[in-house]
Formats: sequence, structure tokens, C-alpha cells
Amino acid sequence: MTPLLRAAGVGMDGRLEPSDLDARAGTLTAIIGPNGGGKTSLLRAIARIDHPLGKVWIDGTDLDRATIPHRRTLFSFLPAARDVPWPIAARDVIALGLTRAEPDRVEALLDLLELGSLAGRPIDRLSTGERARVLLARALAPRPKVLLLDEPLSNLDPYWTLRILEILTQIAHDGSAVLVSLHDLNLLDRFDRAIVIADGRIVADGTPEQLQSGDRLSAVFGVEKTSAGWRIAGP
Repeated sequence: MTPLLRAAGVGMDGRLEPSDLDARAGTLTAIIGPNGGGKTSLLRAIARIDHPLGKVWIDGTDLDRATIPHRRTLFSFLPAARDVPWPIAARDVIALGLTRAEPDRVEALLDLLELGSLAGRPIDRLSTGERARVLLARALAPRPKVLLLDEPLSNLDPYWTLRILEILTQIAHDGSAVLVSLHDLNLLDRFDRAIVIADGRIVADGTPEQLQSGDRLSAVFGVEKTSAGWRIAGP
């Protein structure tokens, strides 16, 4: 089966070595690694931000040749930053993600992310977790084929961590490719695949089960999984 996303030699000078990556429709992929390892750089390089190296194709389309309106149907990129300085109503922020007038889509996303009571409030007056849900709804609005999400589970309470994972799993199973950077290794079992990045390069790629059963995560993070949970790796 042809991958939905294909990246060849993507990189960032001084931050990410040229890397190859494929992602198939129907997959939920975790991108993990230590702070500064290159997770954000990989997502930004795929999204063609900051003059990256390499080439990226989504559904056979070269992103460097795609028009901006076409790009918005191919992928959405959600940055880790949640600061929004403008007093724009949450409903209007979500509508900014649409590629055409589609009020029913906005209402559906408000319902999906339980934002109805916040729809008319300025986004700069919402909590960080509430803003995260609004910005995720905006990313989902154009129904992109690929989702590139940088730490979408940060600043969320336990309910919303699990609920958003359920939503992303369903979106992937409906035929999208979803790539999510995260830090919480306890969530790995909810993903189909995990890519490990350290020192600006991809160092491992496999199922969560494969990665957790070997010594790769211990070498990268300095922790190991035990029957009691994760702990700092000993000698």
C-alpha cells in the first residue's frame, strides 16, 4: 500500500539530520524523545516551516508545489505553543480553519470537543487546556489527510488526555495519518507506532511493544519499564 505521507531527507540545519519517514492512512504515530531531541523540528520540517531540507508528499502531492488552499486540505500542523494574544471568540478561531463556509462543521467540532459553553468567549480569556481544545478543533476543521500535532496532550487534565486520544484514534482509523509528539511514555500503548528521535536524528521506529521490550528507550531516556511502572534506569 502506498504511504499517505512520504518524507525524504527532511531536516533542519543544526537541529535535525536529513531523515526519511513514511506514514500510512489509518495509523496513529507517537513521536517521542528527550527535550531538544528533534521532535518539533521533524514535525515542522514535514509541514515545510523554517526552510527545511528534503521533500514531502501527501497523497502523491509535492507540498512545495501545492497552493496554500490545497495544502490546508492535505495537512494541519498544531504547534506546541498555546498563546493567542487576540480576543477572538473560540467559535471564530475554529472557523478560521475551514477551507469554505461550513457552519455545521464548526458546530460539530464544538460538540466533539465539548466547547459549546465556551464558543462565544475570547480565546485569550480561556485556560491553557481550553485553548488547546479550541486550537485542536481548528486543526481538525478542514478534514486534513495528515495531522501533525506537537504536544497536543500537554496541559490537559486526565479526562481530556484520554478523550483526545480517543478522538485522534478514531480520526486515524477513519483514514488519516496522525503524528503526535509527546513526553508521557505511559501513553505509548495507545498508539500504533512510535518513532524515537534523539540528538537530531531518528534512532528507532517500531510498535510501542517492540520499543518497550528492548533497551532502546532506556538508552535514550535513561529510564526503564518495570512491573511497577517507569523508573530511572540503574546500572
